[in-house]
Amino acid sequence: MTTPRCDETPAWAALAGHYEAHGRDFDLRDAFQHDPDRFNHFSVEAPEIFADLSKNLIDVAGLKFLHELAAECRIEQRRDALLAGEPINTTEGRAALHTALRAPRSGDGKGPFSDEVHHTLDALLAYAEQVRDTAGSGIRHVVNIGIGGSDLGPQMVVRALDAFAHPGIQMHFVSNVDGHDITPVLRRLKPRETLFIIASKTFTTQETMANAAVAKNWFLGEGGKDIGKHFVAATTNVEAAAEFGITTTFGFWDWVGGRYSLWGAIGLPIAIAIGSEHFRALLAGAHRMDRHFAQAPVERNLPMLLGLLDVWYRNFHQFGSRSVAPYHQGLARLPAYLQQLEMESNGKRVDLAGRPLPYATSPVVWGEPGTNGQHAYFQMLHQGTETIPVEFILVRKPTHGLQQMHELLLANGLAQAQALMVGKTADEAAKEKPPTASDSIDPQLLARHRSFPGNRPSTTLLLDQLTPASLGALIALYEHRVFTSGALWQINSFDQWGVELGKALCKQLVPRFASGDVSGLDASTAGLLARLRG
Repeated sequence: MTTPRCDETPAWAALAGHYEAHGRDFDLRDAFQHDPDRFNHFSVEAPEIFADLSKNLIDVAGLKFLHELAAECRIEQRRDALLAGEPINTTEGRAALHTALRAPRSGDGKGPFSDEVHHTLDALLAYAEQVRDTAGSGIRHVVNIGIGGSDLGPQMVVRALDAFAHPGIQMHFVSNVDGHDITPVLRRLKPRETLFIIASKTFTTQETMANAAVAKNWFLGEGGKDIGKHFVAATTNVEAAAEFGITTTFGFWDWVGGRYSLWGAIGLPIAIAIGSEHFRALLAGAHRMDRHFAQAPVERNLPMLLGLLDVWYRNFHQFGSRSVAPYHQGLARLPAYLQQLEMESNGKRVDLAGRPLPYATSPVVWGEPGTNGQHAYFQMLHQGTETIPVEFILVRKPTHGLQQMHELLLANGLAQAQALMVGKTADEAAKEKPPTASDSIDPQLLARHRSFPGNRPSTTLLLDQLTPASLGALIALYEHRVFTSGALWQINSFDQWGVELGKALCKQLVPRFASGDVSGLDASTAGLLARLRG
């Protein structure tokens, strides 16, 4: 599909002019004073998620220009092509149909790959239920061995949905090729009680296969019997898995990218942890967000609005990063998951035609759960030299009974967003005397150190409760948001060639540790290799 690049549209020029006239010096405090109903005007309801966008550095006119940018870049047509299974992954000639993995079974047979998807899903969930029957399976530990999309998604979801997990099965995740990752896990296991899931589409991923070999050697060395019972694979390379000794495999398709794959076979550890009913609820929540993305007009389409704001911040305000602060311990791994989803998808420097881009693309995505992050990096968010938009995720109802603690958690989240916006002037700070301040310090000097500039933007996403359905909707929201900003930048959000060079060079370096040969290497790599060999 031929579409104009965002910087080649009239709306882009209008946005640039609006930024210079109103955006650069936009003040949130003034905006709320002039529009007491700003919260309602800038809030959006989507499936399972309420979004408060009112504390973003945008006014009605700026939002209108962003809507026009979406129209001129034909974002709705790009979305329709994605959902229809057109080969929008142009460098690999593939579709990106992860949405098909969570679509309900198509009764008329017209859904993309519906029969194949649900045949695999039914088999996957039936197997998961067999494992969950611990009296029959004998399994007490499940170890998922994968990396990237084969680790980050399942690990994040399993941790987030701990309240729904099987009480008799412990889940473990091994990804790093560093032996310090797998060694302490194996130390706690017994072969007869353990199931290993080897998650690799090609069954050749270097880190995954190295860890799989260690797991197999440990299993046999500790007296394990029947690899076919205790090892299972999520892979398309059935022959290689069989050579390994694996007889049970679950496959997936080349139109499912690794970082979008938790909804299918890569989600086996999720299905084992939470069971088939909850896994289907996870898919259903994501599908509801898919329908919202497909049907809602741009003005009320939450993934599109977030993607448009990302472009506004990255390309006009020149904000280089975004912090994600989930105020729920279950979402502790969400920032790491989003790092791959966004930076691997949109960390690109050329457009679809191969032209170098004159503007920035993916921001750096980072964060920690609240309130831990408050005691680590929030100092920089409040008083640092750079403005960093923050994304707060609040969950109204906990799955524990400690209501007072949960209210304290939520109050912290609200307070941090409020503080980022309102700030504190030096005059206001001068009226207070902090308990740790020395009487010998000049009060005016202290007040300058204790002032906050404020006017720092944030978005708050509110979930009623962290359930399989709401988590599915949240993940799908981020997927479609990333697609939106990537489509506006006219980049391919579904390839990842940037990770290939390092892999290739690693393969060339490995035998040099044995041979000591440094010929043809640059002086730095040669010197470091020599020192590492001792």
